[in-house]
Amino acid sequence: MHPHDRITGQGIVYRNVKKEIYHRWIILIYGQYQSQLVDFKHMKINDKSGLLEDALQIPSENFDERPACYRSDSDCAKPAEEQNISLIVVHNISLPPGEFGGPYIAQLFTNTLNPDEHPYFADIHQLKVSSHVLIRRNADIIQFVPFQKRAWHAGVSAFCGREACNDFSIGIELEGTDDIPYEKAQYETLAKLIISLQQSYPTLPKDAITGHCDIAPGRKTDPGPAFDWAYLHTLISQHTSQNL
Repeated sequence: MHPHDRITGQGIVYRNVKKEIYHRWIILIYGQYQSQLVDFKHMKINDKSGLLEDALQIPSENFDERPACYRSDSDCAKPAEEQNISLIVVHNISLPPGEFGGPYIAQLFTNTLNPDEHPYFADIHQLKVSSHVLIRRNADIIQFVPFQKRAWHAGVSAFCGREACNDFSIGIELEGTDDIPYEKAQYETLAKLIISLQQSYPTLPKDAITGHCDIAPGRKTDPGPAFDWAYLHTLISQHTSQNL
């Protein structure tokens, strides 16, 4: 039984109404939310909530707790370097494919995507997926899952011999495609976010930043050849040195 069934006694009706309300709310938020690039000095992560202050928060239900060994509140027999958040995974997404700016990514991550709005959606609207954050083309940040929770972004994956990357990684989606150049503002925001994450989670190695294609080769290709890794690392170095 779904938990809403116990609350209302008419769970299916309740859930459909709730889904429609949330669907409309996301459209409204997208229409009203004005671009406001998060300044580096104010890109702060709340240690208790795991939320990025000043980011637009659209909560997703598609997450769960990380295994005990990846939480700070547990005693674990594994070595310390294997107990903590220790990887950042960069993805891309566009819905419909190759189109930017709509509310559909947020709808997918909140289980409110309408399969009738585009033929492509019929095959994906039932997926239960999420990322911790999305960086839009205009560099706005939307957060769906607190960083200390396990978002469902990596799927079957492995990094340096460690499987199930969702357990120990943070997933960052860029609005984009494999073959369309990303916006400079996206790189700037991504670099600043990575630095903030490394400051908030000291167990994140400085070089543990990878693409979805690298942890799921043959299955995933993002962020694709259009992503300029050298430029990202240059920005990270520049912003780090400026804020020492």
